[in-house]
Amino acid sequence: MKLLIHVACVLLLSTPAAEGYAQKKNKKGTSSTEQKKPEDKKGIQPYKEVITAKAVSQKGLFTVHQVNDKWFFEIPDSLFEREIMTVTRYAKTPAGGGIFGGEETNSQVVKFEKGPNKNIFMRSITYVLMSPDSTMPIAQAVKNSSADPIVAAFDIKAVQKDSAGKKIQSYVIDVTPTFDADIQVFSMNAITKQRFNIENFQKDKSFIQSISSYPINTEIRTVKTYSVKAPRIQTGPSTTPQVGKYFPASRDAGVVTIEFNTSMVLLPKIPMRKRFYDARVGYFANQYSVFGEESQKAEKEIFAVRWRLEPKNAADAERQKNGELIEPKKPIVFYVDPATPVKWRKYLKAGVDDWSTAFEAAGWKNAIRGEYWPENDSSMSLEDARYSVIRYFAADIQNAYGPNIHDPRSGEIIESHIGWYHNVMRLLRNWYMIQAAAVDPAARTKEFRDDLMGELIRFVAAHEVGHTLGLRHNFGASHATPVEKLRDKEFMDKHGHSSSIMDYARFNYVAQPEDSIKDLFPRVGDYDIWAIKWGYTYFPDAKDESEEKAKLNQMTKKAYENVRLRFGTEINPYDPRYQSEDIGDNAMKASEYGIKNLKVILPNLIDWTKEDGESYQELEEMYGHLVNQYKRYLGHVTKNIGGIYDTPVTYDMDENQFEVVPKNIQRDAVAFLNKQLFATPIWLMDQNVLNKIKPEFGVEAIKNIQTQTLKSLLAGDRLLRLIETHALDNSNYSPDELLNDVQRGIWSELGSKPVIDVYRRNLQKAHVDLLGGLLNPGKTTVRTVPVGATYGFNSKNVDLNQTDIPSLARAYLESLKSEIKSALGRTTDKMTKYHLQDMLKRIELLLDPKS
Repeated sequence: MKLLIHVACVLLLSTPAAEGYAQKKNKKGTSSTEQKKPEDKKGIQPYKEVITAKAVSQKGLFTVHQVNDKWFFEIPDSLFEREIMTVTRYAKTPAGGGIFGGEETNSQVVKFEKGPNKNIFMRSITYVLMSPDSTMPIAQAVKNSSADPIVAAFDIKAVQKDSAGKKIQSYVIDVTPTFDADIQVFSMNAITKQRFNIENFQKDKSFIQSISSYPINTEIRTVKTYSVKAPRIQTGPSTTPQVGKYFPASRDAGVVTIEFNTSMVLLPKIPMRKRFYDARVGYFANQYSVFGEESQKAEKEIFAVRWRLEPKNAADAERQKNGELIEPKKPIVFYVDPATPVKWRKYLKAGVDDWSTAFEAAGWKNAIRGEYWPENDSSMSLEDARYSVIRYFAADIQNAYGPNIHDPRSGEIIESHIGWYHNVMRLLRNWYMIQAAAVDPAARTKEFRDDLMGELIRFVAAHEVGHTLGLRHNFGASHATPVEKLRDKEFMDKHGHSSSIMDYARFNYVAQPEDSIKDLFPRVGDYDIWAIKWGYTYFPDAKDESEEKAKLNQMTKKAYENVRLRFGTEINPYDPRYQSEDIGDNAMKASEYGIKNLKVILPNLIDWTKEDGESYQELEEMYGHLVNQYKRYLGHVTKNIGGIYDTPVTYDMDENQFEVVPKNIQRDAVAFLNKQLFATPIWLMDQNVLNKIKPEFGVEAIKNIQTQTLKSLLAGDRLLRLIETHALDNSNYSPDELLNDVQRGIWSELGSKPVIDVYRRNLQKAHVDLLGGLLNPGKTTVRTVPVGATYGFNSKNVDLNQTDIPSLARAYLESLKSEIKSALGRTTDKMTKYHLQDMLKRIELLLDPKS
């Protein structure tokens, strides 16, 4: 019927009378039919001519009107110049690209402002420079250096006046061209597009799916289609690497379609009071430079990222002040994605609820809770930035993550979507079997019981929730527990093996089978409770941030007396107390216990991974994880050599920030490597296992592990630190002592009638090659973490040729040459003789290339 009507209209317009009507001109030369098209009208029109009776309207942050295929925002006059957080997430993504529906792709603060020509601009705001008082002259200087880009411009289509018809209350703009386009603020950034070889926006295949408005937010759902770069034909080796990857769908179709959801959330008119960052407590932070009228330099204001917890009223605030727990005005709620398999939902919820006790230390009850998503409530959307959700992704990625969206003005967390990949369970199975199966019989199977896997999920969920509360990794927490206490059942039952769940201290790999320890899991610990107290204690009597900072400083100094309440940054490259995947206060002792357990686990892997009718792929995977765990232990030990303790302190504390790792600990670390690595770890080559997965593993694999550690041990920056610290105090471990201890361990056979097997011959060749490289070590980049830094490094280039390193290398090669000459006359083993003759010639060529 519609087609017939359309044809009839065409016939009507083709008659002479109609043709004359269509061409009739007014005085300005415009046809009268064109005048009657409302979409062609310029300037501000009567409200009812724009928002017609056909409009479908929703009231909220913006009143949203849909008129046919156009979308209009009605912006209240009060919202101009107000900061609005935009959070854009993928709603639906193509398969195979490693991005998933529910993940954030962009967040930005914007504001609407009135333009000079009856138009409205949207500006993107980046907080770099600030002035504390907008009325002072210096504030103008800050504005002059902080121009915000205009990301969209709108003509005012209509206005809505008050009942007297005088004052304008709101302005109507057409947002269709903005959200129907590909503006970065509401889409992907340029780097992401390069990552997926996305090229041009396809407007004819893109559209606004829906816009919904709520009291403090407006949600825009869009579908965007893009063309992709044509893959290049490669007929041979190419020196130009191809940048980016392709979605399988984009390879098939030449285009890719992605659905987005953008939340526009009104930020508070008065920002939350900032809590100044303290390097002694691990919080994520935001910062900007502040220019004050009375200041003599630009100050950098760094403040913690945290949720806003406030009493409901003055009476509650007084009760809390008197020591009574109160409920906050707005608790922190995390919903469990309804896409989560039913049997795991309670464990994800429990991971949220585990933080409730920590908030009680800050004076709050029922401050945080997990809830199941109300699937029948159509007023709620998973993409809505008012709701924090643990999103479940159907992905083979072995990971989970816990980000947050916060107000850049104050650090106030607005919401968070924890990303939970399905295959994190695989990672948990692998970790727990390799670290705990020697002690826990439940870990000795290919598929874990649901209750065990559930508890593993709960621990990871609690860790990720910690991040969403503002907490960084505390890699120093596990160092607070003495190694022998890790085998003490009573201590473990009370405290667990780490003082923080924010550490990467997966499981208690030190506990031995005879210790009868059952609880091998991390938990919300003493440090976590203290950190929440620092971040979320409410100070009604503090008049400003500075007074609040003074109160917190007194609390922190007191807390620092307890080593279990200290923070160790995850970014320090030289402090051996701050390491990923380690536990205990002595890496040598802890790693020795860990290796002892690996020796129990290895011969049992065949039985623990078997399944009739399946290949040995599972066994190969677990053997690889076991070898990697062994290599972690080696790394934990190595970091002690040339190590420097970095303890964040303040002027009013009687402690130095930096301390060189004691000589005896560094020497113990080298002794450990000589015993557990350079003396061939034959136990790794279990023939019953290797014959089922890779019989060629042995010689080359052992050499690679040994060489990797030896390179790290003799790295230029490590030797440089030893030179520096020994120069400050000659009682510190020196590079000469390191080279001597390593050489004595690797060449121990030279002292008798040498018989050197193939593993040691390979190691010794690697050692000589590395010493030879130190004759001309070139330059190296030395990185240091600035005092009080949240992230980032200071770096400098050092010419190692102008240090003692080449001199030491030459001296030890000369010494080794002499020892080899002496040993050659004592050996009767043919391969040993060949090896020593070869080494002698190599050393001579290194010392004198012309010889």
